[in-house]
Amino acid sequence: MTTKLHQNLAIIGHVDHGKSTLVGRLLFETGSVPEHVIEQFRAEAESRGKGGFEFAYVMDNLGEERDRGLTIDIAHQRFETDSYDFTIVDTPGHRDFVKNMITGASQADNAVLVVAADDGVAPQTREHVFLARTLGIGELIVVVNKMDLVDYDQSRYEAVKGEVQTLLKQVGFRSDDATFIPLSAFEGENVSTHSEEMPWYDGPDLLEAIDALPAPKPSTDAPLRIPIQDVYSISGIGTVPVGRVETGTLEPGMTVSFMPSGSTGEVKSIEMHHEEVRKAGPGDNVGFNVRGISVNDVRRGDVCGPADDPPTVAETFQGQIVVLQHPSVITPGYTPVVHAHTAQVACTIESLDRKLDPTTGAVLEENPEYIEPGDAAVVTFRPQKPLCVEPSEELPELGSFAVRDSGQTIAAGKVLAVTERTEKQTAAA
Repeated sequence: MTTKLHQNLAIIGHVDHGKSTLVGRLLFETGSVPEHVIEQFRAEAESRGKGGFEFAYVMDNLGEERDRGLTIDIAHQRFETDSYDFTIVDTPGHRDFVKNMITGASQADNAVLVVAADDGVAPQTREHVFLARTLGIGELIVVVNKMDLVDYDQSRYEAVKGEVQTLLKQVGFRSDDATFIPLSAFEGENVSTHSEEMPWYDGPDLLEAIDALPAPKPSTDAPLRIPIQDVYSISGIGTVPVGRVETGTLEPGMTVSFMPSGSTGEVKSIEMHHEEVRKAGPGDNVGFNVRGISVNDVRRGDVCGPADDPPTVAETFQGQIVVLQHPSVITPGYTPVVHAHTAQVACTIESLDRKLDPTTGAVLEENPEYIEPGDAAVVTFRPQKPLCVEPSEELPELGSFAVRDSGQTIAAGKVLAVTERTEKQTAAA
């Protein structure tokens, strides 16, 4: 096991801008994927008439492997730099990427935004930047990829950089929150070594920029909280929930509760990166065997916590949101799907409490009749099924959410206050 600091890194950006190829290249150049594996993928890609897709195949293969349930964590998507041991969250290019991007961004410490030099800012670029900011990602590395397709032209790089800077400013990133790098993942330019094709660029290559990211701040004084991504029944072992430790410490022998399911059991063992460990803390992606529960007692979207301090199940919660897009206006009674950590629950907007100035947070109007794109507001949600959320001030890791409807991100925000469900209400649901 490494003693380096651990970070979760989200790779975000518009589909087809080269996320998979970039990750495959990064894993290869850091020694996380052996050369003979890349050679196998190269031969396979060429046999399918897709020469050059070998790095993208690294991620596609891992996606299929996870779909078949052969691994219980995302250990294969790890790489190391001089300072950090990274886990890449969120398989880029997944067929349901935005949903997974929401889960991934809420688990990430920092992110790499991929924007294609020949295409520039695209719809998903905007959506992902907006979500990254709202879900608490502090720092972005912006890679302007596919520079080989624009002949490594500096003026094209500067034009795309300008587009992205405008977008970042719109969603509230400061100018010094982002590092920009022109690169070609396909050709390997500026990924782990400085490119001779772009002598006009004198900043860091991607690996240097990733290695220079600020260290995450673990919140070990908070109670244990693990949003559950999946649960497996493994022959000879038992029931194994899988998730990332957001806060607190997980140790064998602990009695834990899964909410809102309500099941309780004892932690027998913890596995991380295919090795058994004696304890796990914030940022660790774990599978843990729990005695006393079955695979049907826990589901994705549950949150694990100590039995004597279980996660909060909301009857209603008040959130501060920013509306990104909506075909008309939003009024009380509207019921979109709220994505919080790994949960997705339909929630009715019970009341519009205050309209805010998006830049200053000052109250513009009490109890507005409606809100529309561009507005910031405080609203009260009523989940249609039990949902665990916590106030952002107390547990920011479980206090951010996105609002989606008809395949689009409508808004995103943070939880201000929670009215807790009683045990009777939870049991009835």
